[in-house]
Amino acid sequence: MPPPSRPLSIVHVGNFPFGLKPGFQHGVAVKLSNGLIRNGHLVLNFSDRDIARAVAPFGARKLGRAPANAALIAFCRHHRPEVLLLGHADVIAAETVAGIRAALPGLKVAQWNVDPLFEPDNLRRIESKMAVVDATFVSTAGAPMMALRAGGRRVAFLPNPADISIERGRADCADVLPYDVFYACGHPSRPLRHICGRDWDMEDFWRRLLARLPGARALLGGLLGQPRIAGAAYQTALESCALGLNVSRRPDHFLYSSDRIAQLAGNGLVVLMERTTGYGEIFGEDEMGFFSSFDELVDVVARLIGDPARRRAVAAAGRARYLALFNERAVAARLLAILTGAADQDALPWQ
Repeated sequence: MPPPSRPLSIVHVGNFPFGLKPGFQHGVAVKLSNGLIRNGHLVLNFSDRDIARAVAPFGARKLGRAPANAALIAFCRHHRPEVLLLGHADVIAAETVAGIRAALPGLKVAQWNVDPLFEPDNLRRIESKMAVVDATFVSTAGAPMMALRAGGRRVAFLPNPADISIERGRADCADVLPYDVFYACGHPSRPLRHICGRDWDMEDFWRRLLARLPGARALLGGLLGQPRIAGAAYQTALESCALGLNVSRRPDHFLYSSDRIAQLAGNGLVVLMERTTGYGEIFGEDEMGFFSSFDELVDVVARLIGDPARRRAVAAAGRARYLALFNERAVAARLLAILTGAADQDALPWQ
C-alpha cells in the first residue's frame, strides 16, 4: 500500500529504547516509527515512560505521571503534529489526549496495542482511550477485534511488523547453526501457556519436548537454568538458531501472536506454531512449521533438524512472505491509510 502523497508530521508516544532503562530494540514502537519515516513522514518519538521516570523522585514512574502528561501537551503544542500515535502509552491519560485535540483542531489520533485481547486489564487500557482516538489497532483479528467496534468505533487488525534493519539475521542461509531450536520466556509458569489442548509450565514443556528429541540443541532464554536474554544478546541468539517456537498464552484468538513471530520470521528461523492461531490461512505448510498436537510438533522439529536443505527452504519462504506482507513500511502505511480514511478498516494486506 503506497503512503499518502503528502508527508505528515507525527508525534509517536511509546516505549522507546532510550532513557533511564535500556528498553527493547525489537519493539513494535521502533519498527512503526522506522516505517513511517521510511515512507517519508516526520516522526517525533516521545517516550512517556522514560519521561515519567526522569522527572519523578527515585525514578518511580507512577510519581512522574502528571509531569509526563504536561510534557506531552507542551511537546504537541510546540510541534503541532497532524497525527498523534499512541502505542501502549499507559502513562498518558485520556484527558490529556482530549486536551491536545482541543488545542490542535484537525489532529488525527490513533492508538495501537499488541497485547492479547483475552487479558481483561489490557482491554481496560484500550477502552480507556477509545473515546478520544479516531482509530484503534490491535494484533488480534476476528470476533474479539469486532467486539471492540461496538458503537461504530474504528478498529483494525495490526500485524506484528518485521524490519530487516532490526531483524538482521539470515538463519535461512546457513546449513549449520549453533542451535536447533530457540525459545525465550521471562516467566515460565506465570501464566501457564495453553498448547495443544493443555496448560503448560514452559519448563515442563521443554523437558518433555527435549526428551523426545535426543541430541537437539536448544537455546532457551530464561528456562532450564539458562540465563535470560536481552538487548544485542537477544539478536545474537536469534541469529544462532534454526527453528523458533512461537507460542502465546492461548492459541484460540484469531491471528493473535506476540511480536515474537516477526522476530523469528524476520531473522530466517522456521516459525513453529499451532494451526489454531489462524496463520495457516496466510502462510502455507512450506512456509512455517505448523502443528496441531505435541506429537506432530516433535515430528516437525525432528524432520527439519534432520534435513537442513528442507529447513532452509521453509525458513526462506516464510521469511520472504512475512517481509512482503508485514514489513515495517507496509504496516505503517496501512495504519495511516485506515486512520485517514484512505483505506477500509476491513482491508487485509494478504487478501
